Amino acid sequence: MSIEDKAIGWNRYKRQYHRYLWLSILLLVVTFLSLQLTIHPNTTTETLLIQSSSLVAIFLLHFILMIGPLCRLDQRFLPLLYNRRHLGVTMFFFAAFHGILSLIQFHALGNKGIMESLFTANLKYNQVHAFPFQVLGFFALLIFTIMAITSHDFWLKNLGSKVWKSLHMGVYFAYGLVICHVALGILQYNSHPVYWTILVIGFVSIVTIHHVAGIKSIRQLRCEQKQIEEGYHFICALRDIKEGEGRTICIDDQNIALFKHQKQVYAVDSICRHQLGPLGEGKIVDGCITCPWYGYQYLPHNGQSPPPFTEKLSTYEVKVVNQKIWLNPMPLTKGTPI
Repeated sequence: MSIEDKAIGWNRYKRQYHRYLWLSILLLVVTFLSLQLTIHPNTTTETLLIQSSSLVAIFLLHFILMIGPLCRLDQRFLPLLYNRRHLGVTMFFFAAFHGILSLIQFHALGNKGIMESLFTANLKYNQVHAFPFQVLGFFALLIFTIMAITSHDFWLKNLGSKVWKSLHMGVYFAYGLVICHVALGILQYNSHPVYWTILVIGFVSIVTIHHVAGIKSIRQLRCEQKQIEEGYHFICALRDIKEGEGRTICIDDQNIALFKHQKQVYAVDSICRHQLGPLGEGKIVDGCITCPWYGYQYLPHNGQSPPPFTEKLSTYEVKVVNQKIWLNPMPLTKGTPI
């Protein structure tokens, strides 16, 4: 992702991602075709193509809608977010293939034009068991088309993030149309319990994971608001500071050195008492914060030089909440353990 228009770099990760994506699609299609031909050996090729492409599109759509909540629940899913738009375009192509084949199969052989036939062949909108479900699929596909066309960073840059985000939030409306499209289609053509079971499990999974992620986000927001009210400032994510290395932070005219040592985070005055060296540019050596200029050392938990030396630094209160580092810029008395 970038703010410039440039070709995608096919790095090792993207190639690996593509292998897993298409192997998963191939496995899904082969499994479905095997089962379908075993149960219904007389199914036509056209029907198999329509059914398999719709199955892939629906599975990809559910997976795409789960990526955002999964990333909020566990940051290890963030690599999936990196390729979510590409995954969405892949889903669109399968949905488009399904839609085009369906239009040809059911609306291209009559006296009316394809689009006229789609919207006029069935007008029973007041009957659930005879509802023209194909119209719902058409409008869902229309939304997916707009999203696929505007998926490139060019549109994000020129439309603006708010407009672009609002446009792509239409995926949830499209998902609702797809669920109704499938449910009403099942009512008319195949009411076997297994289809309803799969449909309900998918819908409940989407709703549940969004609900759980929403609760976690609300709790995090409340927790962060509490830190702000107590005078703490957000610094960075815990993973952004390497073990044994420092970082200089400037808050309210306070020059503070932040260190990670043995999975703990410490903050002390960044000015060395020897010759005003920048401690934030130093490292932890032998368990001590070590000045990069002349090697003067201080214990990270209390800012005191190890005996027999007597220099002391101010220390600061630090919190790690939800893997985020928060710091109170009010200095404590020099040498205060924290």
